[in-house]
Amino acid sequence: MAKRELPWRKNPTPYAVWVSEVMLQQTQVSVVIPYYKKWMLRFPSIKILAQASQDEVIKHWEGLGYYSRARNLHAGAQQIMQQYQGELPRNAHELLKIKGLGAYTVGAILNFAFHQRAAAVDGNVIRVLSRYFALEDDISKPSTLKNITHIAEKILPDKTPWIITEALIELGATVCKKSPLCRQCPVKKHCQGYLQGKAEQLPIKSKRIAIENLYRAVAVIKHEDSFLIQKGKKGRVMSDLHEFAYFELSDQKIEEREFQEKIYQTYQLHTTFSSWLPQEQHGFTRFRVTLLPALFHVQKKRLIQGFSWLTLQEMQNVAFSAGHRRVMNRISAENQCILTEMK
Repeated sequence: MAKRELPWRKNPTPYAVWVSEVMLQQTQVSVVIPYYKKWMLRFPSIKILAQASQDEVIKHWEGLGYYSRARNLHAGAQQIMQQYQGELPRNAHELLKIKGLGAYTVGAILNFAFHQRAAAVDGNVIRVLSRYFALEDDISKPSTLKNITHIAEKILPDKTPWIITEALIELGATVCKKSPLCRQCPVKKHCQGYLQGKAEQLPIKSKRIAIENLYRAVAVIKHEDSFLIQKGKKGRVMSDLHEFAYFELSDQKIEEREFQEKIYQTYQLHTTFSSWLPQEQHGFTRFRVTLLPALFHVQKKRLIQGFSWLTLQEMQNVAFSAGHRRVMNRISAENQCILTEMK
């Protein structure tokens, strides 16, 4: 069987399968590979992951997005140490009790790590089976996913079922993609979607999530060699991630004076405007965010609840949301250029 060489396939321990499958949720393989390697070097076992601080776990996840996955991995590892003697259980009933584990991840662990006859139905498998059997039901409906999972379980052999599961995933990832490469497909002679000329239209998904645009004025407030930084509150989308102070805008416009007034009214800081910084964009869940950052200086700094004053070096050691990380990196690069010119 032709397949991609992926690091988690070299030694598919239950922990390795768990970590890789969580990272691969809504994330491309090419993006995951370096994160997976770095993660396994720092957290090579469930025990070491459980003992780590949440801040360090989030820092190693920085850039992968959907940070609840990292928090759930950390919480799950602690749960496994407390309730399962540090070992992932070998049955679906117990696995589903672990924080963050859903049907697909449980199926993947049982299939790839424990070599049990269990379906692991991800987006790749959904595409392959929907086209192969010409299924025209809406895959956004739970009943359709339940039916596809039933089909996947039914076609798995008793002997080496993990090979068939891996083959379905590989086929979906490399050939039966969103725009299918039907001429290259090894099963096209039996694929009903291809034979009926429907492959391009399948699978059917009626539910579309509307993308909402957000605009934020980002206040990069500096006092001597430190910057005002906030950490996301628990329960919010950017929980545990660091960001500069920012203000929601109705559009992409804000004047310098208005910006300064917002800063004073909110934080009681008298600022001096220095310069506008290049705009940055990033997305999360259903939002596309445009950041309009500007650099301000303050003569006196004050303690503000929920904020800290961090140096550039200190900021490098904590996890930032994607857009604010790029703002910080730009400031860091400009600061380095200034230091180089002064030498």
